[in-house]
Amino acid sequence: MPIESHTGGFKGFAAFRTYIVWRPIAHLGYFHEEYVKRRKWLDEKNYADLVALCQFLPGPASSQVGIAIGIQRAGLIGGLMAWLGFSLPSAIALMFFAWVLKGLNIQHAGWLQGLMIVAIAVVAQAVWGMASKLATGKTRGTIAVLSAVVTMLVPTSMVQVLIIIVSGLIGWRFFKNDTMQETQQMKLKISRKTGIVFLTLFFAVLFVLPLLRLGIHNQGLAMFDSFYRAGALVFGGGHVVLPLLQQDVVPTGWMTNAQFLAGYGAAQAVPGPLFTFSSYLGFVSALGGIIISALA
Repeated sequence: MPIESHTGGFKGFAAFRTYIVWRPIAHLGYFHEEYVKRRKWLDEKNYADLVALCQFLPGPASSQVGIAIGIQRAGLIGGLMAWLGFSLPSAIALMFFAWVLKGLNIQHAGWLQGLMIVAIAVVAQAVWGMASKLATGKTRGTIAVLSAVVTMLVPTSMVQVLIIIVSGLIGWRFFKNDTMQETQQMKLKISRKTGIVFLTLFFAVLFVLPLLRLGIHNQGLAMFDSFYRAGALVFGGGHVVLPLLQQDVVPTGWMTNAQFLAGYGAAQAVPGPLFTFSSYLGFVSALGGIIISALA
């Protein structure tokens, strides 16, 4: 049953537990296990639709799926609580790393490599569990396998978008007459008008910030503009955003390349979305501090 309005978004903090899981696909697998199979907050088809939508949108896909689940359960407050519960532990941990591990190189630490190997099992379980539900039959299975192979051979954001479009067209052509499994209609506790307002705000900030940056020479504003563009224009997981961030924070003198790489090593060691690497970058930047970290 949906959360009633008087409970607000506090149920969204169930997402807080997700901080113990690693990286986007592992996150999606945990979401599936927790919110589809165990809690039954939404069914298989609705969850698959959410994942497909968030993979198609720019920004961190796993964070967006978590936010969408929070909105589906408890409206905008639920989405906000889900985002905080999912991202805040990792952000705090990376700020702590920035404070404690300055100058240390942990990129190739043995214990870090061991944790990354453990994550492979989580990802494999997630892929297998979702494949058995969503890629049934030879044709669907073939589409899924070929999509995975092409994605690994050509790991670019445009190829990912092209795969989604082509796979969708193939599915529309060959499966449009299939009898759809009866599913529960997803009810999002947000109006169309509110959605349009937020979409307008998204583009307004995206275009206004660079103009303000040209007219107002303020490092805090410049940093906010750089990180907003990185989150708004990049498709794929956190690794895709790293080159864009590096180009913005190192040549500008906000930090050294060694500091950037050390922070990346710390981000690999911390569970949660890799996009919270931005909290580390804000903390070790020339301005530094908790406020700038939160801004980043």
